[in-house]
Amino acid sequence: MDQWQYLIVLAACLALTAPLELLGPGVYRQAGRAARAILPVAAVFVLWDAIAIVADVWTYNPRYVTGIDILGMMPLEELLFFIVIPLCALLTYNAVTTILGRTKRTRTRSEQTT
Repeated sequence: MDQWQYLIVLAACLALTAPLELLGPGVYRQAGRAARAILPVAAVFVLWDAIAIVADVWTYNPRYVTGIDILGMMPLEELLFFIVIPLCALLTYNAVTTILGRTKRTRTRSEQTT
């Protein structure tokens, strides 16, 4: 079971933030926009990770990863991390921005009626 921990944490992050999609204009509904925001940054961090792995700056404990490696060195979970966590952050940001915007509009309307 230990080998699934990293993937379970990533899945939990997605599951917990998925309902936030319903609060705003949507991140998943704007997949191209989300990809343009996430993929260039993910590419930089994947390169950074690859360099650090090759230089023996850090490694991954095989006990906590599935053993599926990308480019023969980076755990699949690490690649997914660079996509999942920013996606969850976008979902959270989008939801908070929407809620704050609604709150501001409601406050403005109530101030206009008084």
